[in-house]
Amino acid sequence: MSETLKQKTARGLFWGGLSNGLQQILSLIFGIVLARILDRSDYGMVGLLAIFVAIANTLQESGFTVALANKKEVTHKDYNAVFWCSTFIGAGMYVLLFFCAPLIADFYGKPELIPLSRFLFLGFLISSTGTAHNAILFRNLMVKQKAISQIIALTISGIVGITLALNGLAYWGLAIQSITYILVVTFCFWFFSPWQPTFSFDFSPLKKIIGFSSKVLLTNIFTQFNNNLFTTLLGKFYSVDDVGLYAQASKWNSMGYSLINGMTNGVAQPVLRQIANEPARQLNVFRKMLRFTAFISFPAMFGLALIAKELILITVTDRWLPSVPMLQMLCIWGAFFPINTLYSNLILSKSNSKIYMWNTITLGLLQLVVMLLVYPYGIYNMILFFVSINVGWFFIWHYFVRRQLHFSLKHALMDILPFAFIAGVCIVAAYFLTKEINNQYLLLLSKILITFVLYIFCMWVTKSVTFKESLAYLLRKKHDKK
Repeated sequence: MSETLKQKTARGLFWGGLSNGLQQILSLIFGIVLARILDRSDYGMVGLLAIFVAIANTLQESGFTVALANKKEVTHKDYNAVFWCSTFIGAGMYVLLFFCAPLIADFYGKPELIPLSRFLFLGFLISSTGTAHNAILFRNLMVKQKAISQIIALTISGIVGITLALNGLAYWGLAIQSITYILVVTFCFWFFSPWQPTFSFDFSPLKKIIGFSSKVLLTNIFTQFNNNLFTTLLGKFYSVDDVGLYAQASKWNSMGYSLINGMTNGVAQPVLRQIANEPARQLNVFRKMLRFTAFISFPAMFGLALIAKELILITVTDRWLPSVPMLQMLCIWGAFFPINTLYSNLILSKSNSKIYMWNTITLGLLQLVVMLLVYPYGIYNMILFFVSINVGWFFIWHYFVRRQLHFSLKHALMDILPFAFIAGVCIVAAYFLTKEINNQYLLLLSKILITFVLYIFCMWVTKSVTFKESLAYLLRKKHDKK
């Protein structure tokens, strides 16, 4: 990479990591407080609507963000066309789902979902007005500005959610918290973006990106379908309490892998796109990103599985203990999630949105079929199959990347498995070394410290290049601040 691209990538990873770290800490604090106030059914009520909100959000965004990032030159007309198109789609989707609310409530057999869904659906209507602004921040690697926006929104919405929950609003507090976050983050995107829309309705620029964006759109719909499939099936086949338990486990898992995914996802696709015409250089950059992702992801997610029981007991009390085995299984998938996302970003950087689309659709359909076959055997078996399919899909992603960059599976595993193996050994060692500790707080702290020290020691002994480069960058940042 040129020095400029190196600096942009490093800065993006730094701000992405810092932002997601702060967001996870804030989410942890607010999540603990809310989980102690609210019941499983409160989380379950909001969780039942997750798939509808997610797919509607995806429809209004329509893949424009990635499409604009892949376009060589972008003008005001491009952004303006995207802004108005996304806004009109968001408005149309809201009207449609507003009148479909009774059908959704009938599907789950819960009439309370009618007003709740109509309120929650306002979220994608609001966020549709920020699609173009988000695309500008993403395309120009303005990770710092996005980070500030998200942290401000998370803080304000968290305070609102806790205040409402304390005043007895139950699941309505969670719904209002969600809308508050979307409202604030959209406002901040407008504030930080150097571009503003105009009242000119020229949609002709969309013709140049619609072929690419339509495939990304369809893919994103299936991605949201995949991510929310469990909640939907649980709501249909199991109780609201089961949905709440899974939502709690999924929330902690998501907080874990989002920290890593947020670091790499904000820079990977734009950076890889800039060097898409230089295969050897792109492969070198991709492998560095892959090693960095594995270096962070495996110890973080395996570590989360290790402390799952103590974390749940201390933070949200023993009434959520049944979610512990769910969380531990999901953490295995969570470790591979950022890696699979990085692979998909490489596919997109090559303008192969068709491969990206069909790969994701196939995964979604396979999951649906397997889940429908497995659900009679219980929720834990469903999760086990869900995790196995998603982890195994790494090999499918690699097959297509190998065709693009002649990147062998052997080299990919050499980049990934050492970090997974060392992280696993450290986790097992920490488990046995702390087995006799009875105090939950001391046990939690001991597991974290021992795992961290052992992992860093192993990285140092094995002379990991990724570890040395990361450490050198952090020390340089610290020196620059002085």
